[in-house]
Amino acid sequence: MSLVLTTASVPDRDKVAYWNDAVSRTLVPMTVSPREDGPFDGRIATDRFGYLQVSTMEADANRVSRTPALIARSGEALMGVGVQLSGTATFIQDGRRAEVDEGDLVVYDTSRPYSFDYPRRFATRVFQLPRRMLGVPDDDLRQVTGSAIGTGAGFGAVLGPFLAALASAADGCSPAVTDRLAGNVVDLFATLITERTRPDGTNGDTARSHLLLRVRDHINRNLGDPELSPESIARAHLISVRYLHRLFEGEGITVGRFVQQRRLEECGRELARRGRSAPTVSAVAQRWGFVSPAHFSRAFRAAFGLSPREWRDLRTAQECAGRTPAHDPVPGSALSPAPGGWEADLPPRNG
Repeated sequence: MSLVLTTASVPDRDKVAYWNDAVSRTLVPMTVSPREDGPFDGRIATDRFGYLQVSTMEADANRVSRTPALIARSGEALMGVGVQLSGTATFIQDGRRAEVDEGDLVVYDTSRPYSFDYPRRFATRVFQLPRRMLGVPDDDLRQVTGSAIGTGAGFGAVLGPFLAALASAADGCSPAVTDRLAGNVVDLFATLITERTRPDGTNGDTARSHLLLRVRDHINRNLGDPELSPESIARAHLISVRYLHRLFEGEGITVGRFVQQRRLEECGRELARRGRSAPTVSAVAQRWGFVSPAHFSRAFRAAFGLSPREWRDLRTAQECAGRTPAHDPVPGSALSPAPGGWEADLPPRNG
């Protein structure tokens, strides 16, 4: 159910103060200054889709300012997309000034000053989400703010109708559906920014490649944590799970399977090491993040073609026969994986 705040029943002398407070509490702290004399009228209705907030605002002519002082007192940085439903606006951020007509989109970042000037009564719809969920470089976002994006062509023509349909469906969606919709919106906003900053696709993979390297390093350093999962990995890098999966789309392997592959590689190496105090199979599995011995055995056999004990016994026999490989065994080296390779996937929360 929408949360609705309106000046309709507020005494005329208090309407401006009430509206200023309503906008600041619903969106982010801002200063609202009416452009006309007389009683002020405004209404704002808000719905949530997981971490995405959708607010539809209609009001008399006014100017809205997000100042450095207000930013200093604010919490988490948000990324917003405004859709001009009626009327016009002048939008300023990052040194750019945009004249916004009906149907246009604008992108803004609440961590930096901006203003909207509405010369007459207007209606706008605002989509806000945590900046950290977006997963795009700050420089790219800065290139998009302070400009109007038309919805008559390009990706704006796709995004505009989707956002309109999303806003109208708020009351009819379950929490599970709204969470998924929020993830879809993150992807769409990231795509919009990419289209605006890299229309020819040049240099578009640089930041993505660096992020993928950081993600791989994080996985390698945390293989022993049974709680390592797509959710925890995404959280550690301030990106959405959906965007994390997109990073791995060109790798030929899912995030979960990559984590499991690396765990199995380390288990294979440790089980093949010589020494009088060789660890048990279960101890090796637990050390590298596997909680269920049965799941570990199935995954290991699918990868190596042998059970963990058979693998260790074979390596020991090879050593005794003087046929020790020059390097530690890993899948695809001393022994080839069984057909199907890494098909056993990683459980959602523990390996």
